[in-house]
Amino acid sequence: MQADDEKRMRALVDELNRLNYHYYTLDAPLMSDADYDVRYDSLLALEKKTGIILPDSPTQRVGGEILKKFTKHRHLAPLFSLGKTKTVAEVQKWARDVKEAVIAYNRTHPQEPLPEPEYFAELKFDGLTVNLTYDKGQLVMASSRGNGRIGEEILAQVRTIPSIPLSIPFQGTMEVQGEGVMPRSALRRYNEDAEEPLKNERNAAAGALRSLDPSVAASRHLDAYFYQVGYVRLSEETAEDGAAHPLAEAPFATEEAMFAFLKENRFKVHPFLRRCKTVEEVLDAITEVKTLRNEIDVLTDGVVIKVNDLRTRELLGFTAKFPRWAIAFKFEPEELITTLKDVEWNVGRTGKVTPTAILEPVEIGGATVSRATLNNYDDILRKGVRLGADVKIRRSNEVIPEILETLDTPGRQTETIEKPTHCPACGAELVYDRVHIYCPNSLSCRPQLISRLVHFASRNAMDIDGLSEKTFEKLLDSGFSQMADLYRLREEDILKLPNFKEKKTKNLLSAIEASKTPTFSAFLFALGIPEVGERTAHDLAVHFEDFEALRHASAEELTTIPDIGETTAGNIVEFFHDPHITEAIDALLAQGITIQYPRKPDENELWLQDQKIVITGTIEGWTRAELEKAVTAAGGRAQGSVSAKTDLVLAGEAAGSKRTKAEQLGVPILEGEALQDWLTRWKPANEQA
Repeated sequence: MQADDEKRMRALVDELNRLNYHYYTLDAPLMSDADYDVRYDSLLALEKKTGIILPDSPTQRVGGEILKKFTKHRHLAPLFSLGKTKTVAEVQKWARDVKEAVIAYNRTHPQEPLPEPEYFAELKFDGLTVNLTYDKGQLVMASSRGNGRIGEEILAQVRTIPSIPLSIPFQGTMEVQGEGVMPRSALRRYNEDAEEPLKNERNAAAGALRSLDPSVAASRHLDAYFYQVGYVRLSEETAEDGAAHPLAEAPFATEEAMFAFLKENRFKVHPFLRRCKTVEEVLDAITEVKTLRNEIDVLTDGVVIKVNDLRTRELLGFTAKFPRWAIAFKFEPEELITTLKDVEWNVGRTGKVTPTAILEPVEIGGATVSRATLNNYDDILRKGVRLGADVKIRRSNEVIPEILETLDTPGRQTETIEKPTHCPACGAELVYDRVHIYCPNSLSCRPQLISRLVHFASRNAMDIDGLSEKTFEKLLDSGFSQMADLYRLREEDILKLPNFKEKKTKNLLSAIEASKTPTFSAFLFALGIPEVGERTAHDLAVHFEDFEALRHASAEELTTIPDIGETTAGNIVEFFHDPHITEAIDALLAQGITIQYPRKPDENELWLQDQKIVITGTIEGWTRAELEKAVTAAGGRAQGSVSAKTDLVLAGEAAGSKRTKAEQLGVPILEGEALQDWLTRWKPANEQA
């Protein structure tokens, strides 16, 4: 019976994957959604009955549990970057160089000449590069590009993209590169119901694929287009560090044939592909994309041009950074002229008050633009911006435009833009620090208060899951006014908020209750003391016996703590002597907050006491955060840069410039087996964590 169930599951998986390919990749559905759902539900029932889930089952696309961290992944073959140009002349020169190299080769190799150069013009996508690994027909790994040699595993996130095949006909080992994207239409649909709308497609795709929660990628209905096979091996053995010629066993000899191979293996390929016999045809393709780019449902910021023949590519090779056989033509940002109608001043989360230009609406890049960036008041003066004047604006990479300059408008009445004197949010008198304008009312000014509350509830602070910026805004509307009010919330208060039902409300109340026993350093970080990040909060927690001792500390005592200078010490003293802040903290502590003070380590545990240590490169078995935490716990100081005062450098793979500088300065370096031996002192604690 079990064997029959497994056979039926295999048949359903194959059928559903075929249907998904026609629906998501070919945009040619073979059956109604209702008929598809019947088959999908049958598969779910069989999986539940047998406890078996096939590796390419479409039921695994919905997004699994939240990951704890990203894991490094070494690519089988390097992922290259492309040289970029914005001029026709440079494209023509590149094509001449290709042709001259082919002519020179054919002159000395008449028995095996290379073909006359042909080119392939393709869209340059604007998303996040994904590198997929298939082995014996199954998707076994997905990673980000990283530095081209080492990326981060994002398999759980990538599996949520329905157009990416979980299994393919090709049975060897293969790496294929593409771009994870969020179509324009998907962004519009997402923002219609989103509590926090996304700003643009590029950031939406990259943010989803770089989120530890795979359900974020699933919720954004991402897509992916593929354009490069980076590694192919037909035999079962795989080279240890990537083959010398990654495509030596490729079942194709040209870019055109490679795209046919991708399609045969069910990868989604964008239909804009142009085979060009001359550089003039390449330039025609660039012009065509310029015309079409606002109609295409995916962001594109240029055209990639590649030599079609793979043998010619091998001859051309690479420079120190880029392949000589490909180049990317990037479009210039679009510029238009419109009229400045008004300037709107807004207070940010840090109290900074910044201007936004209100424009006469104008079409640019396929969108109606009515707002533009102005950095600060000095920016207004420097560019001579005046109300009623014509301004030149530029929109680059689908983000909010900026004002480039003000144009002469003879005979038109224009007005000077006055510097604001009072906060547009709370009315407090503003402070000017020579460049920026600030609202000093950090506790009662609504935008700043929301920022403080979001920071207070964040994971590395009080760790209260379920509180977003939008939720805090709704709470403020209902009379919520300070941090202590969080611990006064009742079930009936939360149920009044939009999107909060009984289960979600109970989860939030449980999270609030659980946050009442923070560590000393987390509590200090949560308070949002100026210049006090996680590391400084940890140093303060180690130095002072309790919170009251810190509240009454002098600037002189604070500056005795390593890495705390006069400015930070002054900020801490000023913070704890502000009567409004004192009142708010006392109210918070009165809600039953019990600070967990760290156990004082003995001398044997502080074996790195006051040593300045720099961590660089990728170190197997450790994340950067884990190592920094271990160094700090042992009394050391984890630093970001190498200097003559550095005591030790821990150098993993791809250590780069920091290792080089350590060698130049004579700073001791631990790497390879010696580093791994040194790290075994911490390994049990790390594995336990």
